[in-house]
Amino acid sequence: MIKTPQDLKYTSSHEWIRQEPDGTLTVGITDFAQEALGDIVFVEFPQVGREAKAGEAVAVVESVKAASDIYAPVAGEIVAVNESLKDAWEALNKDAFAAWLFRLKPANPGDVAGLLDAAAYAASAAASK
Repeated sequence: MIKTPQDLKYTSSHEWIRQEPDGTLTVGITDFAQEALGDIVFVEFPQVGREAKAGEAVAVVESVKAASDIYAPVAGEIVAVNESLKDAWEALNKDAFAAWLFRLKPANPGDVAGLLDAAAYAASAAASK
């Protein structure tokens, strides 16, 4: 059973998004994505300060099976990356929802409303199996 926490937003490309109190968005890969990738061995983080377009590839997650692009869920500026993962990639496999990849300050906070809720993402993920 794939976990899809109800309090998060999602993309059809398997990123999860949590809105933070300061207005930034924390982004990571979903349980579905980490399960499909297998053992993660490396993450190429986006550059802090980078302006990203919605849907633009900003990071790469590499596993023993494949490399997969990670996309910006909305347009905005990358404001942080999860430095603690640099020596502990396995945290992504242990709990994909605790091991975030980057934080983004959205150019238009209203764009978050257009992302998938948990039910829509679960249906999308089930259809892509």
